[in-house]
Amino acid sequence: MARSCEQALGLGVPAVSFTDHLDFTAWIGGDRIAEEGLSADRYRRMRPLDVEGYLAAIDDCRQRYPGLRILSGAEIGEAHLFNVSAKAVAGRASYDRILGSLHAVPLDGQLVAADYLFSHMPAAEVMRRYFAEVLRLIAGSDLFEVLAHLDFPRRMWPPSAGPYEEKAFEAEYRAILKALADSGRTLELNTKSPLASVELLGWWRDCGGMAISFGSDAHQPWRVGDKFKQAADIAEAAGFGPGRDPFDFWRRT
Repeated sequence: MARSCEQALGLGVPAVSFTDHLDFTAWIGGDRIAEEGLSADRYRRMRPLDVEGYLAAIDDCRQRYPGLRILSGAEIGEAHLFNVSAKAVAGRASYDRILGSLHAVPLDGQLVAADYLFSHMPAAEVMRRYFAEVLRLIAGSDLFEVLAHLDFPRRMWPPSAGPYEEKAFEAEYRAILKALADSGRTLELNTKSPLASVELLGWWRDCGGMAISFGSDAHQPWRVGDKFKQAADIAEAAGFGPGRDPFDFWRRT
């Protein structure tokens, strides 16, 4: 985390948010995954988030780097399926920023990694199945403020399927963007994923989207702020610009 702060300062990035992954290996009463009878075996390899240790590290970084605004946060995976569990952790930590994301989708009674689907069905069907689950995520959880990497499986799009075309999924994108805008939330422009086009961000604007968050999805210190200049150019071309202060989301201009 300290090296990430140093990377941000070196690039002139005014703020960072450490949104550690918050995924669940088990569930409690009220979690939708239990109601749907889904198995989450994929998650057994994961480890619980050390919330107290994480917050202590955030405090240490704030003291060491007073010139950088450092936000606490979490990226909740499949928040609509682990709604009660996620709310219990988020309430305990009082995070500054919460992302909602989708890495896994139901298949034959099991929650499986999204990229696993590419070996079981046509690539276009994988994306449509994923997008349908993103809609369920938005409708099924009010915990998160920002939707992360809305087309996550695109990162693993198989070359054999030909070039990925956003236009081929315009209806699915627009449905997600409209639902997100209607909920008053923010869209992340993720720079680890293939960068969204100006046209896609135009759809976000058309659907009533008001704000954009820039996320490098770094996982490694050297990737903090990666491709932010290109992302800012795309956002500006789509009609978004800096917000009320250097720490704000970019907003419609």
